[in-house]
Amino acid sequence: MCGIVGKIAFDGAPIGSGLIDRMCASIRHRGPDDQGTYVNAGIGLGAVRLAVLDLSSLGHQPMASEDGRLRLVFNGEIYNFRELRSDLEKRGYHFRSQTDSEVVLHLYEEYGTACLDKLSGMFAFAIWNSRDKVLFIARDRLGKKPLHYYCDDRVFVFSSEPKAILLDSDVSTSQNPAAIDHYMTFGYVPSPLSAFRQFSKLPPAHYLLLKNGSVRVERYWHLRHRPKTKLSEQKLCESLLERLNEAVRLRMISDVPIGALLSGGVDSAAIVALMSRHSTEPVRTFSIGFEESDYSELRYARLVADRFGTDHHEFIVKPDHGEEMLARLVWHYNEPYADSSALPSWYLARMARQHVTVALAGDGGDENFAGYSRYQVVGRGALEALPRFIKQGLAGALAVVPDGLDPRHPLRRGKRLMSDLSHGPAYGYARSMAYFSNWLKDELYTADFRSEVSQIDPQASLLTRFLESDTSHIVDAALAADIALYLPDDLLVKMDIASMANSLEVRSPLLDHQFVEFAATIPAGLKIRNGVSKYIFKKALEPLLPREIIERQKMGFEAPIRHWFRRELLDLTRSALLDSGAATRAYFRPTVVARLIDEHAAGKVAYHTQLWTLLMLEFWHRMFIDRTMTWPGPTEVVT
Repeated sequence: MCGIVGKIAFDGAPIGSGLIDRMCASIRHRGPDDQGTYVNAGIGLGAVRLAVLDLSSLGHQPMASEDGRLRLVFNGEIYNFRELRSDLEKRGYHFRSQTDSEVVLHLYEEYGTACLDKLSGMFAFAIWNSRDKVLFIARDRLGKKPLHYYCDDRVFVFSSEPKAILLDSDVSTSQNPAAIDHYMTFGYVPSPLSAFRQFSKLPPAHYLLLKNGSVRVERYWHLRHRPKTKLSEQKLCESLLERLNEAVRLRMISDVPIGALLSGGVDSAAIVALMSRHSTEPVRTFSIGFEESDYSELRYARLVADRFGTDHHEFIVKPDHGEEMLARLVWHYNEPYADSSALPSWYLARMARQHVTVALAGDGGDENFAGYSRYQVVGRGALEALPRFIKQGLAGALAVVPDGLDPRHPLRRGKRLMSDLSHGPAYGYARSMAYFSNWLKDELYTADFRSEVSQIDPQASLLTRFLESDTSHIVDAALAADIALYLPDDLLVKMDIASMANSLEVRSPLLDHQFVEFAATIPAGLKIRNGVSKYIFKKALEPLLPREIIERQKMGFEAPIRHWFRRELLDLTRSALLDSGAATRAYFRPTVVARLIDEHAAGKVAYHTQLWTLLMLEFWHRMFIDRTMTWPGPTEVVT
């Protein structure tokens, strides 16, 4: 696992090695074991390496082809690299290392951009062809590894994280209002948008070709939901378990210590169960909890740890260090990011890194097998037959229910359901994902900011993903939309940043692209059956897991910020969000911000999600745009 950087000057001007060194240093946490640069006329490449396979110096990057024509910087893991290497050796290629990165380099020599079809794993890499003066950049199918870039009429600059690009004096940027409006809706900035003007994210399953200053972005993979499998339920369970077992086995290949992130949910429990089959020693497991019992899953994690005799470790997250910890999160996440589970994820990765270098996780189970309650809501058709004017009338009557009401409250659920039905299920699904509803944004935004983003519809980002899917079934379409947007731009960003901030590599067997393709062919009726989410997945795991894990209600992995904003974080929130500097940005009306804080503090309404969103945006603005907040310094990796 690594961090990569690069710069192309279109006029061929030399790229200073000092710049590439500084860019690498800014993302050193992604690869503390080695650093390398390559500079030549008009090109500079750099990489920092976290050594996982072939720990020798032979894995040094940038890596050159035998004839010196190609230079590679690579971030990720290729799980089928041994089979690919064997095939390439038969074709006459010679290898100097035991790394997967050298396999990627020779694979590109042999197949060009079609090499992507053969790769199984997580990756973001760049290959410079010095003969043809072409830069080839690619990102894995599901978006596990990030790639950001900046382009104008003079230069093209890329990196695993935007902070490295910002070090280049040739890069001129400011905040992107469209991205901020999207962030207020989703809690993250969806690709290809960036929070920085003239920056972009390479979307998952895409590659980029740069030649003569011209950028071309192409998609190389689509998830298909048809045709559906016709296997019997028993055969389907057997196939599912066999495929997942193989995905786990491949991800246990490592030259460094390995463990598992265990939440206590069915997904991570399944990973631990299958890891125990392939390990001659107790699997090392790591879990996070909170003092607030309604947010802690430690009891369930211990059940799994006891069942499989793991070497188990736990940590209790507390709202200590206030502004310092939040500043650290903002620095590492680079863009505004409002998923509060980033905080426990960071602590979880830090704890795991003290014992292992690689950890397996259960990401992807909910998106593959319809684990969120919203999939059940969007799949209900009983009320669709109501006349449109009745549905709209009910939706209007429920519109006065505040966004800050507990999402589990019947009125909040009723509001969401009726809103969905009055606009159609896809639009309603998009609305249900919003951190700030349109009416609350209208109230919060200043007139100037509202005017600036008035032509933008953030929910179109999600609706587009619905339309791009190859299925007419609404549940399948919702799963496809989440795999294309919510998974790579929220969940996988969270895990990539939290883990790499602590120099930990995290692998996700449930996101093996072949397993995801298999899951997409399973009929939606086997994913949600009689009100049971993830029915077929749980059925397949019944012989392995404790019944209490199989039958427990899903619990989101989030920090207890609902409580913290009424206690430990209240003063910090007031001072930060009502500061004169925040007001001068003229995004939000201070009176509305104050009301959200006061009503939450008084226990009238739960606006914790909205307050966390505003707080993360404010700190991001101070650190990356205003440059008034001090970077807390790199995370010290304790091993």
